[in-house]
Amino acid sequence: MALTTPRTMPGTLELLPREQIAFQSMLDTIRRGFEVYGFLPIETPAIEFADILLTKSGGETERQVYFVQSTGALERAPDQSGRPEHALRFDLTVPLARYVAEHERELAFPFRRYQMQHVYRGERAQRGRFREFYQCDIDVIGKDSLSIRYDAEIPAVIHAVFSALDIGAFTIWLNNRKLMRGFFEGLGIGDGEKQALVLREVDKLDKRGITYVQGALCGEGFDLPNHVVAEILAFVQLRSNGLDDAHRLLETLEKGNPSHQAIPAFVEGLSELREVLETVAAFGVPESAFALNLSIARGLDYYTGTVYETTLNAHPDIGSICSGGRYDNLAANYTKSTLPGVGISIGLTRLFWQLREAGLVKTTDSTVQVLVTQMDATQMPACLAIAKELRDADIATEIALEGGKLGKQLKYADRAGIRFAVVAGEDELARGAVAVKDLRRGDQFEVPRAELVKSLRAELAKDEVQRA
Repeated sequence: MALTTPRTMPGTLELLPREQIAFQSMLDTIRRGFEVYGFLPIETPAIEFADILLTKSGGETERQVYFVQSTGALERAPDQSGRPEHALRFDLTVPLARYVAEHERELAFPFRRYQMQHVYRGERAQRGRFREFYQCDIDVIGKDSLSIRYDAEIPAVIHAVFSALDIGAFTIWLNNRKLMRGFFEGLGIGDGEKQALVLREVDKLDKRGITYVQGALCGEGFDLPNHVVAEILAFVQLRSNGLDDAHRLLETLEKGNPSHQAIPAFVEGLSELREVLETVAAFGVPESAFALNLSIARGLDYYTGTVYETTLNAHPDIGSICSGGRYDNLAANYTKSTLPGVGISIGLTRLFWQLREAGLVKTTDSTVQVLVTQMDATQMPACLAIAKELRDADIATEIALEGGKLGKQLKYADRAGIRFAVVAGEDELARGAVAVKDLRRGDQFEVPRAELVKSLRAELAKDEVQRA
């Protein structure tokens, strides 16, 4: 029988065990950061009804959705659109909207949730683009209204999480889409659809550059006078450096555009940004970690106010490592209730891949801390007793059940990333002792059998101190 060639589907990330440990460590760090700020976990099914996920038929979203069709006899026929009944979720926001609308009467508002699950998109297979990937989201959902102060809490969470991840200095960029839309309206761009088109182009400034954005705005479909394009480009290139500078920038923008004072969106956007900046600082986020960037728009149309992107200072080429913003009504397609909210998303699979490519993922030891070696089958009961004692002390322990040459066992432990090997051979047991080999440092020490747990705990505690 011919063998089937083992291969991984393009657009998926499959890791070796020690890489998976590093990935899991990042997941755990993000989870702790979310929980310490009072966010509660939820999970939603990977499979949703297609009409729930795709409330608007057609478009780019539907072209990227993976539809699910069972071959079972009970599967219903496709709906009137011709598509199957079920589909895999392509993000966590639409399932959240469905979840809140369905459980509205059972939830306490403001509803603070975090969600860390796989999502699925039919992306074109290429380096760094994934069809299956982890998203780590938080959102705060209000009932009827939601204070702007929550917009300021989100950067505090971002700062806590990425500081704990320890992947280098970063900047949380803030903007406000009301301010942007009000500014465009003051330039004569009052049509909502046209504003959305302009927003999508200026959002590409940091990724594609000024020449690209200028060419796009001067091109077909926009019909913008040269002086309007020039004013837009000057606006979206504004950046701040420090809290005082951010307030000066907003004051200059306000005084330099007196005609815009009659435009509610412009005035509201300025006011909201000022309050958010002050409150972010009050949360204890250092001024070096957040700034204004008036090109940040986020491409999704449902963002209506504050928007965020976060970049690594030393690796701007990686792009945004965390993004999100404020929206007026999360679940408008599913309920008549008004449910405003604010949230962010970390695309962890892509971020991990990018950090690994940039050499920023630190190598990690195995989660197994000790290998109890076995020299001879006659010592098996003693070795099993040692392993049990270590596990009872919450020290992750593996035992070499097949035994064999000590050198081969130590080579295995070193390759697997296990730090300590315990040797309890005939001579050691006769002396009432065990030998401990530290494979990281390349040294060895002997301890009385009764003091093994205490000794290993002391060595592991040293590691914890060094990491802290």
